[in-house]
Order: sequence, then structure tokens, then C-alpha cells
Amino acid sequence: MNSFDAALAETIRTFQSLGTLRPTIDQAGDLIIATLQRGGKLLICGNGGSGAEAAHFSTELVGRFAQTRRALPAIALSADGSLLSCIANDFGYEQVFARQIAGFAQPGDLVVVLSSSGHSPNVLAALHEAQKMGVESLAFLGRGGGPAKGLASCELIIPGQSGAAAQEAHLFLIHHFCERIDAAFPA
Repeated sequence: MNSFDAALAETIRTFQSLGTLRPTIDQAGDLIIATLQRGGKLLICGNGGSGAEAAHFSTELVGRFAQTRRALPAIALSADGSLLSCIANDFGYEQVFARQIAGFAQPGDLVVVLSSSGHSPNVLAALHEAQKMGVESLAFLGRGGGPAKGLASCELIIPGQSGAAAQEAHLFLIHHFCERIDAAFPA
């Protein structure tokens, strides 16, 4: 089997396994919607491709997904290069998300982290900061969750060992949550 066929088979297996997470997926969606309905905001972070997914999620909320509705508050913590470089320079890269959570998070907000491995020190620090502040958190994880497993209020740990398939499943779930959000906030 060539790499395309192997990658496709792995992604299909990963997507088929999402049904086993259905109660947790529903819980995560309820948490996101409850946060937005009470006027809280989502503070979303990740590195690399997961950072791109964080920006994608916030864009769908502040802008729109499938229907025009009011703008919903979401910030991609990986999107401001000047702020990231300031924090990394003054406090270390491990603190780039935690420092923003300390500055932006309010009671009723939701910290959302995305990591295909659960090993990123800055993601771990973000989850610890959310705990310290008493802010709920949602973790999109892969490959067993790594050290991030057990740190979030709600965890979506994608089955399997493929980081790429985990990221693809994370994006699918983001779109699923956006469909639920559109339904909860009609135009």
C-alpha cells in the first residue's frame, strides 16, 4: 500500500472511532455553547497546524460559519506575532499562551487548547494557568493525550497514533461545534 492509501486508511479509522467519543463530544459542545450563551469568550491556542486550527475556530465564531449570526467572542492566542514574540522574549516560549490567559481570561470564559500530542510545554502551561484562575478548559488532543491528559475540564482525545489524523479529526469537530453554535445562535 502506498503512503496515500495508508494515510487515507488511518484517517478513515480515526474518523470512524469518533463515535466512541460521542458523549464527550456532546459534553464539549454543550460547554462551548454554555460559555457563549452566558457571555463568555473562547481563548483558543495551539502550535503549528494546531495554531492554524485555533485561528480557524476563532474566525468561524467572530466571522461566520454557515449562516450569518451575531459575532461571537473568540481569540486565537497564537495569532498575534508581536505579542507572542514579546512574551517569548521576556518570559520564555513556554509562557506564550499562559501569559495571555492571565491577561485576557475572565470568570465564565473557556480556554481551548489543541495539540496532536499533548506534549507542548506552552499548552501544558496554558492548562495550568486556566486551573489556577478557575477557568474551565477544553482540550483537543491526540496520541493518547500525553502529559496534557487529565488537565482540562473536558478532553477530546482522538484515538490512534497519527498526529495528522488527530488534527484532521480536530478540524472536523470544530466544524461540528460550529454547526451546533449556528443552531444555538440563529440570525
